[in-house]
Amino acid sequence: MRDFRPILNILGLLLCIESIALLIPMFFDLINNNQDWRQFFYISCLTFLIGFVLYQGFKKEKLKINLRQAFLLTTLSWFLIALFGSLPFIYASSSLSFTDAFFESVSGITTTGSTVVNKLDNLSEGILVWRSLLQWFGGIGIIVLAVAILPTLQIGGMQLLHMEHDDPYEKTLPKINKFIFQIVSFYVGLTIICFFFYYLLGMSAFDSLIHCMTTISTGGFSNHSLSFAYFDSFSLEISSVIFMVMGSLPFVIFIQFFHGHKISIFKDDQIKLFLLLLVLIIFMTSIWLSNYMNIEFYQALRLSIFNITSILTGTGYTSSNYNNWGGFGLIIILIIMFIGGCAGSTTGGIKIFRFQILFRGLKLQIKKLTQPHAVFLMKFNGKAVTENTYTSIISFFFIYILLFILSAISLSFFELDFLTALSASASAISNVGPGIGEIIGPLGNYSNINDKAKWVLSITMIIGRLEIFTILILFTKNFWKK
Repeated sequence: MRDFRPILNILGLLLCIESIALLIPMFFDLINNNQDWRQFFYISCLTFLIGFVLYQGFKKEKLKINLRQAFLLTTLSWFLIALFGSLPFIYASSSLSFTDAFFESVSGITTTGSTVVNKLDNLSEGILVWRSLLQWFGGIGIIVLAVAILPTLQIGGMQLLHMEHDDPYEKTLPKINKFIFQIVSFYVGLTIICFFFYYLLGMSAFDSLIHCMTTISTGGFSNHSLSFAYFDSFSLEISSVIFMVMGSLPFVIFIQFFHGHKISIFKDDQIKLFLLLLVLIIFMTSIWLSNYMNIEFYQALRLSIFNITSILTGTGYTSSNYNNWGGFGLIIILIIMFIGGCAGSTTGGIKIFRFQILFRGLKLQIKKLTQPHAVFLMKFNGKAVTENTYTSIISFFFIYILLFILSAISLSFFELDFLTALSASASAISNVGPGIGEIIGPLGNYSNINDKAKWVLSITMIIGRLEIFTILILFTKNFWKK
């Protein structure tokens, strides 16, 4: 791979788009007489200048990206956007160190939701909007990545979502550019609807704006340190649950639904298992809180519905200190951090479809032991799962758990206790946000963690968001050979 021009050209375009996005928080600071608007303006100009030079300087008549360039571009784009996205946190009134600013920016663009800011309520409107915008753009970015790029790269079984040849989505979306436009349109529309729901149910216009962006993206950034506990509203929590769940479902299914394939949303294997699992875990947790933690059943059900949905979808909002939920509650929280939502959504984690295929593969192996000469075929959503795809998913699962362990071990070297290191690693690689324990739990944040640990977590967040192999392949010799 010798030609970096297409990569630099597209990176320049992305920076130009980011520079325009920086003008939005500038506007909020300007109308609120906050001097941070100047910093946003200067950073926007700098970002645009660098982006424009890259875009024009490496422009080609026919822009083509090969497989290796796609891997490198995917990784560099997330790092570069996070790097320039960190500048407002450094030079605005938030005055974070470079490490903290990069951590906050990475947490935003990967829709993780971990924060190093102690008093969110005291931040300027511009910084609060910028945090939410990072998550909102990260949400749509990961959807496009998951359904338009990763299937082509054949990352971790994502080829099952491929849009060509025998793919059932082909009839609805024959062209990738049309597909992306429809996905973005639906994403924007869903965000607007979420805004009005929040506003009509009691949030201020500004609170609604912040939370609608971080709900649809399943990011979880709030402009209040207490997160959703600040509002103490059951109606707002239920509304949030609905939109968190929608953000966790395959967006392609929504597009199919609006194109007349009404039954597709009810037949999708991922959706059925995800909703069943969500209801089951909520029920189990409610029973536990009611019977063993002496919480009134209605209150236990309310706490379970919101917080379990938030963690399972990787959003990271909290309305309760689940550190007080006892051993069973904490184990459930830790386990569901890894699961995540459906592929082709804004969520992180291992994803429901991988668990489905792993268990179906296990079932087939058991059948082969009793019928060694029989031929069995594994299917997912009516499509045959090839041996290569199954192997890819097994490899992904193994590497995912291995990286989680290595990240947790690395964090333990930086004076973090066992529970904090374990949950921080799980939260980072699954892009959840809050962890377990007094330091990074629902009432804490990541501000008191060692700077070196923050860099470990920042890298872990990006690796988890980009489905691991997209980054790991860059460290192989074969990748860089001509």
